[in-house]
Parts: sequence; C-alpha cells; structure tokens
Amino acid sequence: MTSTPPPFSAAELDAAFTRFQQTVAEIAISRDWDRFAEQFTEDADYIEHALGTMHGREEIREWIWRTMTAFPGSHMTGYPSLWHVVDTERGRVICEVDNPMRDPGDGTAITATNITILTYAGDGLWSREEDIYNPLKFGIAAMRWCEKAEALGTLDDAALEWMTGPGAMFRRGPR
Repeated sequence: MTSTPPPFSAAELDAAFTRFQQTVAEIAISRDWDRFAEQFTEDADYIEHALGTMHGREEIREWIWRTMTAFPGSHMTGYPSLWHVVDTERGRVICEVDNPMRDPGDGTAITATNITILTYAGDGLWSREEDIYNPLKFGIAAMRWCEKAEALGTLDDAALEWMTGPGAMFRRGPR
C-alpha cells in the first residue's frame, strides 16, 4: 500500500501563512479590507460562529468591510498570530490570533484572542477560514475599552453608540 503525499508540504503551508500574516499586518495599517478578501478563493467559506457563515469571496468582502469598519473592529490595531501549527494532512494552519484595541489614552492594553483554522487551496489562496472564540470575552474587552476611554474623555461616537446600544449587555455592575 502506497501512501499519498499531502497536497502541500509543511514548508509551503508555513510560507503561505507567513504571507497571509504579512498582508493582514499591512491591512491593519491601511484598513483596505478588499485585500483581505482577495486572499480567499472565489468559492471560499468563512465561518464566524457568532455572526454566521459567508460563502464566496464577495460575501467575505462585504462582511469584513462591515465588521471591521464598525466598533469594536474599527478600533482593533492588529491581528498578529501568537503561535501557529501546520496540518499537512488536511492542508491547514491553526493559530491563535491576538486582537488588540487602540490605546484608550493612558497606555492601557486591551485585547482578546481567537483560534483560527485556515484551509489552504494553493497559489497563495485560502478556501476556508473558521474563527473560534468566546463572544463574551470580546464584548467584555470592548466594554472595558469604552469605560476606560469614557473615563479619560477619549470615547468617540462609534464606541459610545456601541456602548449604549448593543454593547450595553457587557457593562460591569449597575450604572
């Protein structure tokens, strides 16, 4: 019995992930979310457990723009991988992504992490991304940022709208 070699080597998966991370780091500065969508195949799936599944690059593009231009996504400054492993048998990269928020005005570091599973399609493109995280932890981090910014007088309109609207459920204690 002859075993079939994996479709992508560990080195190829690692190199593709390095390019993905470099592009994401550039996007964190430019805020050009079209570049994020362009890293996926035309028929890719993006599974976001709290917000649903996007099918195809154009749904991913629409979703990423909507998500990352509204609070709290609009206040995240980067998306670095803290660690990653490659799974050559399945053509995947699994990583933990940090999502730090911008300084609310006193140097406080506020962040939340998620686990991401990327499935490689070859030619520098990904056919699937799945983000796994605790929405409660993200909500609490965003509220902590809002409360800190409010106390410092740096709370902007987008964060205030979230804080008093959908984010109100994440407030700590009575007001």
